[in-house]
Amino acid sequence: MAALWLTFVKRRASESRSFLLLHGLRLSVACIGRIALLARRFVVAVALGCLLATAAAANTGRGAGDSPVATDARLEAQGDTVRLTLTLSRPVTATATVMAGPDRVIVDLPSINFQIEPKQGRKSAGFVSGFRYGLFMADRARIILDLGQPAVVASVSVKPQRGGFGELTVELKRTSREEFAALAREEAAKTQLPSIPVERKAEGDSRRIVVIDPGHGGIDPGTQVAAIAEKAVVLAFGLKLKEQLEAQGRYRVIMTRSDDTFISLGDRVRIARGVEASLFISIHADSLAQAQDVRGATIYTGSERASDAEAARLAAKENQADAVAGLDSSEDVHDVAGILMDLARRETRSFSTIFARNLVERLGGSVKMHKVPLRSAGFRVLTAPDVPSVLIELGYMSSPKDAELLNSEGWRNQAASAVQQAIDQYFERLQAPGKAAQSKP
Repeated sequence: MAALWLTFVKRRASESRSFLLLHGLRLSVACIGRIALLARRFVVAVALGCLLATAAAANTGRGAGDSPVATDARLEAQGDTVRLTLTLSRPVTATATVMAGPDRVIVDLPSINFQIEPKQGRKSAGFVSGFRYGLFMADRARIILDLGQPAVVASVSVKPQRGGFGELTVELKRTSREEFAALAREEAAKTQLPSIPVERKAEGDSRRIVVIDPGHGGIDPGTQVAAIAEKAVVLAFGLKLKEQLEAQGRYRVIMTRSDDTFISLGDRVRIARGVEASLFISIHADSLAQAQDVRGATIYTGSERASDAEAARLAAKENQADAVAGLDSSEDVHDVAGILMDLARRETRSFSTIFARNLVERLGGSVKMHKVPLRSAGFRVLTAPDVPSVLIELGYMSSPKDAELLNSEGWRNQAASAVQQAIDQYFERLQAPGKAAQSKP
């Protein structure tokens, strides 16, 4: 439908130009360009809408109908107090805590089907600069309120309303920096990082194991441009890549997430190590608000020092994913040490670089690449010492052209095929006679 509409607009633009020229007028090139731009934006909007509808349908099928529904949220300030009120289809249990670095309030709830306008979360009130919400785990949701000044949770209540509805009220009160810091330390000491079960490698299965990691998810949307979130774009690509790899019968493919659920950075690494993966591929999409002309895919490997300032910027942003979801964002400490493990880590990085170069070669023959297509930085999700790992930035959602492609099924199929070919080439080269790398993956 979008393609037909684009053809129609171009035809009408051509007819209009001919008509005006016949009457002694000239339609400016700028105007024609404007019409084409509007048409292109319409195509992107239709594609985004289709992607969002698909994601919504997937979530509904996952049991959203059994969860309480949140239909309205209000953030109000009065003096030293800020109050968040949430309208629910039925009463639920709720708890709230504070967390530092950055300062925020975490409201934990059972699984909630949020039907709230996204713009409501961008409104500020008093010392609260905004709030976000979403699934934190399969059976758990979160609301996170970002604090501009220290505050404590004065009260949390859920009151039954007429008709079986419920109303959640979280009341915050401004406090001193000292009291806030003390409370945050106390909460951090008793809070355990939720961890998902890790599937173990099946005995007797000789297939190579590839872990696909769609970035962000749940309460963490990632980059957001207009009405689309990075988490939806990368999940759609990850599922397409999984489909193509499994069709060959050569690989066992594990997804760190296959729906709109939050997975911590540490758990993403643990999943790859737990199944003894041969490859770990993290999928993302970047955005540069002040540089909409920047385009193309980029491949990243892990390293202590970033290859350049842009790589350092991106790693710093992606490493905050846990903090966005209200988790302690401190580094995970792997229980590995010694000379042998250091050698293993170096060997793993060597494999990662080999695969990254394959990706640049294969993707470069199919899709637009960034002018610096291969980079490295300290991504937390690429820290497995024994699993070759790369991060693919599919493109820039801030670029209208990239946004159009990222949401095109044709482009998605083409790019996923190129990644699949890079994976095939990587393992074929490792199995070639005389390759020292043959021993590991």
